Amino acid sequence: MKSLKYIVALALAAGLFQACDLERYPLTDLSEETFWNSESNAELALTSLYRGSLTDGVEYNPSDWWSYHGMIMMEHLSDNAFDRRGENNPFFKISSGNLTADNAFIKRYWETSYKRIGYCNRFLVGIQNSSESEKKTRMIAEARFLRATQYFYLASYFKNVPLVENVLTGEEANNVTKTSQADILKWCVTEFTAAAADLPRFSAIPAGEAGRACKQAALAFLGRTCMLQKDWKSGAKAFHDIMELGDNAINANYQELFYPSTGTSNKENIFYIQYLENYLGTGLPQHALSAKDGGWSLVNPAADLYESYEFKDGTPFSYDDPRYDPSNLGKDRDPRLDYTIYYNGAIFMGTEYKMSPDYSAAKKEKLDYTSEASRTGFMMRKYFEESTPINDVQSANGLTPVIRYAEVLLGYLECLVEDNQTITQGILDETINAVRGRASVNMPPVTEVTPAKLREIVRHERRIELAFEDHRYWDLRRWDDAGTVLNRPLRGVKVTRSGDGFAYTPFEVAKRIFDAPKMNLYPIPQAEIVKSGGVLDQNPGW
Repeated sequence: MKSLKYIVALALAAGLFQACDLERYPLTDLSEETFWNSESNAELALTSLYRGSLTDGVEYNPSDWWSYHGMIMMEHLSDNAFDRRGENNPFFKISSGNLTADNAFIKRYWETSYKRIGYCNRFLVGIQNSSESEKKTRMIAEARFLRATQYFYLASYFKNVPLVENVLTGEEANNVTKTSQADILKWCVTEFTAAAADLPRFSAIPAGEAGRACKQAALAFLGRTCMLQKDWKSGAKAFHDIMELGDNAINANYQELFYPSTGTSNKENIFYIQYLENYLGTGLPQHALSAKDGGWSLVNPAADLYESYEFKDGTPFSYDDPRYDPSNLGKDRDPRLDYTIYYNGAIFMGTEYKMSPDYSAAKKEKLDYTSEASRTGFMMRKYFEESTPINDVQSANGLTPVIRYAEVLLGYLECLVEDNQTITQGILDETINAVRGRASVNMPPVTEVTPAKLREIVRHERRIELAFEDHRYWDLRRWDDAGTVLNRPLRGVKVTRSGDGFAYTPFEVAKRIFDAPKMNLYPIPQAEIVKSGGVLDQNPGW
């Protein structure tokens, strides 16, 4: 959130509603009879819904779907990236086929979702006691939006989960049963539609309230929900409604979208999480920077992602192409490559990054936080504003987009393609070519309108445009491609000396196993099943 008022309020509100999982949030903690009489109290309570479980500083487990473990590092489950800790990390246990019902990260995603849902339920009960006003209507819409986002994520990954819309007693919490994914998604459609009707549009939110939910954010999540349902007509309508409002636009500078100083002052970032050092700071720099810059070198983009970036003329990359230059791996490539990742010999944070080929194999693979060596040969540049010093790598300024207008345009086009609609050059220019044609990218326009070919083009564009924004793993699973793509080895590049320069050779970093259809849904955390006394049953296959 942009406003210091809101960031500080987040810290103050963190202790307002305390509990976990599906437990009842005790109404006796506050005087419910008087608390909701104050509009400022209601606004303070609302900030706790936005914060959820987001951690100030370094997180060692996911603290929220919107934390850097929940968005950026979710790429470690896909073919886009690898966590340098390898087998020592719960992400690896998921991607290597060793997922179990006691996985720490799975447990956290479940717990934090229901924690925020509990906050929202309690808020929606309490605010009914306040006087009617436009602010009250808006705050109810915000709470319904935030609650529905949590069910969207739960339905995306766990699929069949308890649908809790009220404050529960302890006994009620221990007797919840699952609702089907189909019914959860129908409920989400209702909630996002209702929220969109009462939320202010993007252009109506003043600077001091930047970061709060808007009509377009609710419509975008509605579009995502329809995509999960494969309701392509409704998805296209939700995304097109955003386009017709006319408040949003593609930002000319791609990199600016991910910088804390510029990510809030553009029309492309529709909904985002902003961090302020030492108030609600992000620990992403500690995890993602290389050792030369004080980090742990944990976010390692895959060679597969590097190879996916086209040459500047729009043709596919190949190591055999004469334009491939081992002295400059980003030369003559889609500019988003160098905006997103860096590699041996690249300048990052003002100094050269060296994946030294003089390291022994043991040194390169050592997991002691002292080596700056990436396991894949690549590091993540996205999200780091290199011109601005990071004062504290464990609690830094930062910005993570949750919804961008680029996603809206690509989502609209995908829905049209999947719905077998006639695609014209005008539609391509309005959507994918607007994304590819931003001034800082300027990739050649797409002209292909054959459905089967265009489908692959759109999917490829999503991978490139939305890398490290929590889309790739979600996309692969909803496309039913995970069973193919995520059973391929994850690859990096080995760096060796070649004359006065270097040579790069793809190699296997880790095996991936995605047991479909079993892994199309996560197991219910074993601790939750135990707490319920067996009332909450395990998902099939687990």
